[in-house]
Amino acid sequence: MSKFFREMRELVLHHGAINNSYLNWFRQGLASDDELSDFAVEFYNFARFFPKILVAQLVNTEDESVAHELTRVLYSELGDGQPENRHELLYRHFLRSLDIDIHQALTTPMMPSTQAYIGGLESLYSSGNHEQALGASFGLENMAITMWDHLIPGLQSIRRERNPGLDLRYFTFHRELESAHEEAMVHAVAALEEHSSDHGNLSSHERQEFHGGVQQVLDFLEGFWMGLEHQRSIMPSTRFNTNPRQERMTLGGIR
Repeated sequence: MSKFFREMRELVLHHGAINNSYLNWFRQGLASDDELSDFAVEFYNFARFFPKILVAQLVNTEDESVAHELTRVLYSELGDGQPENRHELLYRHFLRSLDIDIHQALTTPMMPSTQAYIGGLESLYSSGNHEQALGASFGLENMAITMWDHLIPGLQSIRRERNPGLDLRYFTFHRELESAHEEAMVHAVAALEEHSSDHGNLSSHERQEFHGGVQQVLDFLEGFWMGLEHQRSIMPSTRFNTNPRQERMTLGGIR
């Protein structure tokens, strides 16, 4: 594992994308039914659009070795050949266990912060900038274990205390897979370094682009959590009287 890899991983692990007030609060299992519904519907946008975003990165990747590792991650997202394990389907089970209608979840406009996150992911992954796209993928895969380790305890607490039927397979299944996804990033970065213009070491420009991809994807993710943080800070009377979901934006290029 190269020094540059370790530096980028440290950047991920200390970023506000996984060190923030919303995740710290969520981990305590304090979310009300309305707050949990907000989380569930907004996060669904990531669950359902991520395979498309991965495909965009894959078809714009020049390096065959990197494409090989990205294919592994995409295949995993689609259930590793088992349709019943398709990740988006597992998330639908979670929504139904919250009595959230799938049509409702599909047609609810995204919060602007969620739109910025999904749109930012799509832009980074499909840009054709090889180093930047891989940096974005690296950032997302290396933050995931910490993210699940905040979300899962909170959801388990809610299931234990008031919703015994809560289906958490999407979350626990992902947590089990993340080591493999991180390993795929180790191989992908090694392949990038091996085939770099400096033959074994990334050039200053390549490191800068990769770093930019890591930083941007984490900034978008932090914005997503802060959007939910702002949403939960709105007084219930204000939320229900103004119905802020009706004011949210749709992502025209994705929907």
